[in-house]
Amino acid sequence: MREQFPFFAAHPELTYLDSAATSQKPQAVLAALHDYYVEDNANVHRGLYQLAYATTEKYEAVRQQIAAHIHAARPEEIVYTRSTTDGLNLVAASFGPVVMRPGDEILVSGAEHHSNFIPWQQLAERTGATFVIAPVQADGNTDAAQVAQLISSRTKIVALASVTNVAGGAVAIRPLADRVHANGGFMVVDGAQQIAHLPVDVQAMGADFFAFSGHKMYGPTGIGALYGRYDLLEKMPPVQFGGEMIDTVMDQDTTWAEVPLKFEAGTPNIAGVIGLGAAFDFMATLDLAAVRAHEQALVARLRTGLAAIDGIQLYGDEASIGIVSFNLTGVHPHDVATILDEAQVAVRAGHHCAQPLMARLGVPATVRASVGVYNNEADIDRLIAAVQSARRVFDAVI
Repeated sequence: MREQFPFFAAHPELTYLDSAATSQKPQAVLAALHDYYVEDNANVHRGLYQLAYATTEKYEAVRQQIAAHIHAARPEEIVYTRSTTDGLNLVAASFGPVVMRPGDEILVSGAEHHSNFIPWQQLAERTGATFVIAPVQADGNTDAAQVAQLISSRTKIVALASVTNVAGGAVAIRPLADRVHANGGFMVVDGAQQIAHLPVDVQAMGADFFAFSGHKMYGPTGIGALYGRYDLLEKMPPVQFGGEMIDTVMDQDTTWAEVPLKFEAGTPNIAGVIGLGAAFDFMATLDLAAVRAHEQALVARLRTGLAAIDGIQLYGDEASIGIVSFNLTGVHPHDVATILDEAQVAVRAGHHCAQPLMARLGVPATVRASVGVYNNEADIDRLIAAVQSARRVFDAVI
């Protein structure tokens, strides 16, 4: 598996454990990007020549590919976006004002990434709705039981990550979706951390919207997708204008293209879409159950090794989806990450775009290690050894 990723040949000494931030790209994805620019470089939906038609067909075939992978009812339910962040902001900016009224409630967890927190916070402020934040568990994961208890007849939107980005906990979305649907509300899912690790069935989970990014699932940066139920997308106004999102433009009025094009203003990231299709092709070669077992074994090995080090505070649990966050008592996470970097171990340290969660955990930041299909036991052992070294360094200083 590792041999399919040229990054590791370019960095043979580096242990890369930051896939939750961005994954490395297999050769097949890099080749797809290269081939588009060299062989297929034409705009989509507008050129009246053979190359433009062929490129448009490839571009739209990826929409069908995504719909099949996540079990959408039809490809028109897939809107191309720049990222998970872009997709969630689109829902908040377009769908939010359609359904929210003063006194309604928007419910999130305190474990959410800023991208699934701030848009709803700001929507509540603009519409006079109430922004409700469910408590988190002591380990930093979403407390689904608390979320369920807070869903009421006033709850119009519940927005949750299906896998949290700090502690890595999976959230059972379907029971919560059923509960909010029974009250006439809607379920928005941040799928950024799920898409590369677990199967996705948006209909089975009861999601009304589901957003993800290509760069977290072995695809290019700058491309993602938003799934939305077709009947809901039809009701939503566009929030950007120009390019192929129009039908007819008159002096005093404009009509919009059909879903999903009305949400895709301007020349899109065509190369990114082609690369995203190649990433889904790569994902199709994987046995996700085997991937899950492999990653779970790595998480367990890492948690066991870290727990044996004096002063380690672990977050999440062994069911974490590819993520282990931790702190070393008395040492700032940035300092830990610096020592690890000197040992050629790349991890993330900071608030992970989850400052409300950090406040609830009572820490400024954490160190986060995250795995992908290319990681192995040797990577985990190097990280553990580097943390042990960091412990000795700071013990000597203190």
